[in-house]
Amino acid sequence: MKAKLFKGEPYTANLQIKGIREELHAQIKELAAAENRSVAREVLFLIRERLAGKGRSRTKTSAEVLLELSGSWEDDRNAEEIISEIKAARRNSAGPASGL
Repeated sequence: MKAKLFKGEPYTANLQIKGIREELHAQIKELAAAENRSVAREVLFLIRERLAGKGRSRTKTSAEVLLELSGSWEDDRNAEEIISEIKAARRNSAGPASGL
């Protein structure tokens, strides 16, 4: 019979974490002690919470940010007018002093 770490769920794989900073390890130990868990159980709990979306919010990908912006731009100008304005606002650069 396999050991069970969480109700009804058999333990089926091992995970080893190397190179963890001492400060982070100390924080995990503190959290584990506060919840009367082992460090291993606390790490599994934190991973499950994060994957379930209950942890801190994750960083959005560039694609997600762009999708959120989709349709949010409103402008009465057409594309050619916008491009002309962008080009007119550009400053000419002398380029590299030594050339390319």
